[in-house]
Amino acid sequence: MAAPRRRLVDITVGVDTPDDIGAARTRLTALGFECAVTPGSLRAVEPVTGVLTVLRVEPRVVQHPPEPVPHNAPGRIDRPDRRAPGVLRADRVRPRRLGHVSLGTTGFETTLSFFRDGLGFRVSDLVGTRGAFLRCSTEHHNVLLLGAPVSFLHHTSWQVDDVNEVGRGASAMLRGHPDRHVWGLGRHHAGSNFFWYLRDPAGNFAEYYSDMDTVLDDQLWKPEVFTAARAVLSWGPPPPPSFLRPDDLGALMAGAHADA
Repeated sequence: MAAPRRRLVDITVGVDTPDDIGAARTRLTALGFECAVTPGSLRAVEPVTGVLTVLRVEPRVVQHPPEPVPHNAPGRIDRPDRRAPGVLRADRVRPRRLGHVSLGTTGFETTLSFFRDGLGFRVSDLVGTRGAFLRCSTEHHNVLLLGAPVSFLHHTSWQVDDVNEVGRGASAMLRGHPDRHVWGLGRHHAGSNFFWYLRDPAGNFAEYYSDMDTVLDDQLWKPEVFTAARAVLSWGPPPPPSFLRPDDLGALMAGAHADA
């Protein structure tokens, strides 16, 4: 039987102008990373994880805000004499977009240099010397890199409107499939987002999230260095061992050695 494989094949990152592509090519080439440029795009493979990254000139993503929802709080009653809209929703939860991916890499410094120094991602926060939250948008992170004994896709993360949608989406996924539960509901410290992680059929982790930190002015955001425990949890249940070290990591390592 073939060893299980969990990996990110490729990602596409939108850029504003062809000048952005030219600047990335210059940086990647200076660092020794190979890349191929065509009109309006650049293709480069991160050599440790094997992830193909495509830069492409695209219009900026414009998100329309959800309808404002009244919230009651001590001393503030915005929703008198009626139930909260969050408990009345019955429509299907549909994520707005893919927010970020998390990659385990056996060559943390190389992978970090590729994304940060080559492609131009910015560092939002660090986890010791073995983790980095990187952004290519105004959200706190679009790529999370983690040093690992094997290169693999740790999780994908999907944006929803609010914490009600995090809970409703996870509950719908768990209905009839309680084994999909991994970790949640909780709130991260790095990024500040609400989260709930579930397991997809391939064994990858998939996260519903909302209320991510937003960086509009790079000069005002100050990256911090956290311990792993501090970065992952502000409140909520403690992370299970399978989140920090997935159950199939041994099989992934065996498959990687077999391919070597």
